Amino acid sequence: MKKSFQKIVSMSLACLVLLSTLSFTVEKHYCGRFLVDVAVFSKAKDCGMEMMSHSSDQNIEIKKKSCCKNEVIVVEGQDELKISFDQIDFPQKIIFISFFNSYQHLFVPIKENNLIFKEYSPPERITDFFILYETYLI
Repeated sequence: MKKSFQKIVSMSLACLVLLSTLSFTVEKHYCGRFLVDVAVFSKAKDCGMEMMSHSSDQNIEIKKKSCCKNEVIVVEGQDELKISFDQIDFPQKIIFISFFNSYQHLFVPIKENNLIFKEYSPPERITDFFILYETYLI
């Protein structure tokens, strides 16, 4: 039970780190008011309605405004995972150091000292006077 819970927690934390560092782009192509294409990690396809400049003479060019537009959404992930100890302000350093000092001895195994006196004999038994005189507290 404990090992399976530990595996589940470690996998979820690994996925959290992966998702927090992942960066991607979402590109949308609109033709007028209508959404034509959405692409993740690549460029959105055009609808083929790009307005080009027409020239009847070489000196006269007629340019029309395009009805299409592209919208790009960039989601940037976290670049720096390790926070430097210099970036932490003084009260946070105090809290961190006091927490570490108070809990560092909890995870150190305690050595048990089993004292076995092989060279000494046990003490002699003393007679129990309450049982000998049959005196009991009621």
